Amino acid sequence: MRRMKLDALVAIGGEDTLGVANKLASMSVPIVGVPKTIDNDLNGTDYTFGFDTAVNIVTEAIDRIHTTAESHNRVMVIEVMGRHSGWIALHAGLAGGADMILIPEQKYTIQEIVSTIRKRHERGKDFSIVVVAEGAQLVSEEGIGQLVAHAVEEGTSYETRVTVLGHLQRGGTPTAFDRVLGTRFGIAAIDLVHAGDFGKMVSLQGNEIVAIPLAEAVNQLKLVDQELYDLATVFFG
Repeated sequence: MRRMKLDALVAIGGEDTLGVANKLASMSVPIVGVPKTIDNDLNGTDYTFGFDTAVNIVTEAIDRIHTTAESHNRVMVIEVMGRHSGWIALHAGLAGGADMILIPEQKYTIQEIVSTIRKRHERGKDFSIVVVAEGAQLVSEEGIGQLVAHAVEEGTSYETRVTVLGHLQRGGTPTAFDRVLGTRFGIAAIDLVHAGDFGKMVSLQGNEIVAIPLAEAVNQLKLVDQELYDLATVFFG
């Protein structure tokens, strides 16, 4: 930074990027953080930009897959991103009308999953949509989506298919919400630089853009809490 004669550095990214930014801040480097990750798992901000776009992409995919699930009477397992947190799976699953949502913050047994699918079929529901975050806690050498699909088909004899959305979630046209949020974050970051208020990350709390210490943003991941997950499961089935 001295060689390039930089006055300040604005770090834009998720937990890894901002973790490095926090270490640089502790070395008195003039740095400001902007939260950008589709996982929405940074502490101290309600939303990171990129998350809303990813949720919309996954929701659209669920809508498209729903057509095949219903017309072919299949169980469709959709694996989405989320190694440590289930925000994408939870929001997109709810928006897309998923019948089960499996996230890293909860533990599941094969029997529990199979039983839920069986009960739906017994009530006359001939298809099911299961949204699975990649970090959902079922131990296997297979991908989690493939594991769930095999278990459901073996345990119920219902034809099951798996779709792994992968990096489709990380690209595409940003939503209006993300565009506006990114712009607001950018303006707030420049204001911090202008004021010399370094070692901070801009964040969205309610509808206000505020600054919080970088250390607070990266000291732990923001995970889906039990109360929110319980509320979401009321709509399953």
